[in-house]
Amino acid sequence: MTNNDLPVIAAVDGSTHSRQALDWAVREAARRRLPLVIVHVRPLTRTVDEETQLREADELLAEAVRRSELIAPQVRPSTLAPLDFPAAALVSLGRDASMVVVGSRGLGGFRSLIIGSNSLATASMASCPVVIVQDGRPDEDDRSEDEEALSDIVAGVAADESSEAVLEFAFATAATRPGARLRIVHGWTMFSSMLAGEPVFDRESAADSARRGLAELTSGWQERYPQVEVVREPVKGSASRTLVTASATAALTVIGRRKGGESLGLGLSPVAQTTVTHALGPVAVVPC
Repeated sequence: MTNNDLPVIAAVDGSTHSRQALDWAVREAARRRLPLVIVHVRPLTRTVDEETQLREADELLAEAVRRSELIAPQVRPSTLAPLDFPAAALVSLGRDASMVVVGSRGLGGFRSLIIGSNSLATASMASCPVVIVQDGRPDEDDRSEDEEALSDIVAGVAADESSEAVLEFAFATAATRPGARLRIVHGWTMFSSMLAGEPVFDRESAADSARRGLAELTSGWQERYPQVEVVREPVKGSASRTLVTASATAALTVIGRRKGGESLGLGLSPVAQTTVTHALGPVAVVPC
């Protein structure tokens, strides 16, 4: 199986949030023509017997398959019900997946939390992109029509090679949506301009430098995906506010996370953390 054939993993647990994630994953698998694997992790911490756990898992997964067939009959999902800690199982499955799709919270989540611990842990440690489907959108009855109208893909990038994986995922996602526009957001400061050897005291010169750097960073990708309309948005200061605002009307917001700091809790940068926890639409966290 090549990287282009790796499945989309959809995690379900019976919650409203996981149903929203399943719907998103089914549509994405159909767009990309990828296999879909629907996963329900049977938690190790439950006190019920294994037979009951398996029966409940089978019922939940059967309902998820029926739901997926109503959305995209051409997608024929397979199912898994591993016994493990949820984040550990999803991180393991992510090693052979194109992406993992999770809801913002599960059945065990506190209602006061915007992002559940399992979703955040998976996004911080997985070796593939993790899409967290937020629930700040209209109710289910209106969702399908509204999703078709949301065509923008928004990507937050740093002006260096660390953003290559983010750009690759964002362009590929936009290319599967006819007429989609890709908004590429980069936050710059006078300090970042100084570190890059660019103007420090002239704000307009620093802004021009940021625009040139963003154009150079994305030019090769635009040549590879000429069908994608690209809008470059260098913004002074942190990109968090722009990304969170844009997420309300975006089909997907794409951000990166650094590799190598997972064991120290350093997987998500401040911009990524803010975007994930406050976004109003789906967010893809891409390891880079």
